Amino acid sequence: MPITGARRPRVALIDVDGTLVDSNDAHARAWLDAFREAGCTEVTFDLLRPLIGLGAAELLPRSIGVRADSDLGQRVAARRAQLFTAYYLPGVRPFVGTRALLERMKRSQLTIVVVSTDGEEQTTSLLAAGGVIDLVDDIVTRGDIRGPDPRPDALQMAVRRAGCPRELAVFLADAPYDVETGLRAGVEVVALRCGGWSDTALKGAAAVYDDARDLLYQFATSPFSPVRALEFVSALPTWVEPHQAREA
Repeated sequence: MPITGARRPRVALIDVDGTLVDSNDAHARAWLDAFREAGCTEVTFDLLRPLIGLGAAELLPRSIGVRADSDLGQRVAARRAQLFTAYYLPGVRPFVGTRALLERMKRSQLTIVVVSTDGEEQTTSLLAAGGVIDLVDDIVTRGDIRGPDPRPDALQMAVRRAGCPRELAVFLADAPYDVETGLRAGVEVVALRCGGWSDTALKGAAAVYDDARDLLYQFATSPFSPVRALEFVSALPTWVEPHQAREA
């Protein structure tokens, strides 16, 4: 059965928090602890949770109205990283199906590039907690980005380092900010609901799945698949009933 119009993706760009590992609540709690230590008692978990997925440069102005490079912003961000590593990282676990999904991508000859606006140390620690660091081909983190807008810059750098056109890359992520980033970078986005956002919030994604396991089950028809079932054209000119095939 020949394939018409099929596009074979070459690179899977993958977010970590809320996508591969169940860490979004933990990040919100680490931020909350850091804010309270700094005397920002008006900040609540409910305020912070929808902001997870943003880097400190965007989260701090939206939550307490200060710049990330201010004295307070730097102090809170640094303390948040310490608290997360010490108290929350040990409890982070992968979502069901995470490793199996990445193994399926490798069998499909996809290059796996992790994209994160966190630091390299935290990103590699989360990948280790997810049990998938051995399946990753490259990692792009905050330290690799020099531009003023780290999220789309990170995606574009990941595509360049993978050596493929952006049309042959697909970004797997969980937050509306990721969908926006992918669209701005010209990269197709597949979103997962397990990070805590609704389909409405994830509008713009090419496809939305519950979690890694759900995507794995539907991989053959997903944007990551080299062969999408709906792009098959039957070689038979007409439908042949089973009993006719046996008689033939």
